[in-house]
Amino acid sequence: MFTGSLDDLQIRVLRILSGMEPRWTLTGGGALAGVYTGHRTTRDLDLFWHGPTLLGELPERVGRMLADVGLDVEQLQVAPAFHRLKVRDLNDVVVVDLVADPAPVCDPPVQATIADFVIQVDSMQEILVNKLCALLGRMEPRDLSDVRALVESGADLTLAVQQAPKKDAGFSAITLAWVLRTFPVGTVAAAAGWNADQALELQRYRDELVDFMARMTFPHT
Repeated sequence: MFTGSLDDLQIRVLRILSGMEPRWTLTGGGALAGVYTGHRTTRDLDLFWHGPTLLGELPERVGRMLADVGLDVEQLQVAPAFHRLKVRDLNDVVVVDLVADPAPVCDPPVQATIADFVIQVDSMQEILVNKLCALLGRMEPRDLSDVRALVESGADLTLAVQQAPKKDAGFSAITLAWVLRTFPVGTVAAAAGWNADQALELQRYRDELVDFMARMTFPHT
């Protein structure tokens, strides 16, 4: 049974919530770790409800489902469209983010089996689009590493660049190229605990991505 790099508590939480209606969609690092690339671990699980603008009573139901099986559930952050929960068992802790996301979906979710249960997961293409948009607003080495892993696993980078403005009107290939060029990959990666070889490899990929975005913007130069 494939479980990727998710830990036992993360798998347990997903299993408990897998039959919930309306259905949520696993995305972000949890989807990468548990379904697709397995190239890294994750500290949290991102559960999205695509379409709604508000979560309503969904966080209460999630908390009750987890508490009913003996897990300790603590609210860390509460907003109408976003709830962050800390979930504990005797050995581990996982942060669970619940998100109402009205943004358009560029590629529909898919069904995926984790261990012995089925959940709904954002496609690799959808996650790649989200990762490109994330790179505009934050400097996180893991986002750059995730883009590389997704492209190497078959996601379409050219299509993702074309799809990204549907989610972020300020997105363009040349804007991303400029942001990436100013990204101090080595310094940020070192501060995040990456070793020198990993940071250098990531910096090389950043340079490749900058060149790719420039060619998309100026294809005949």
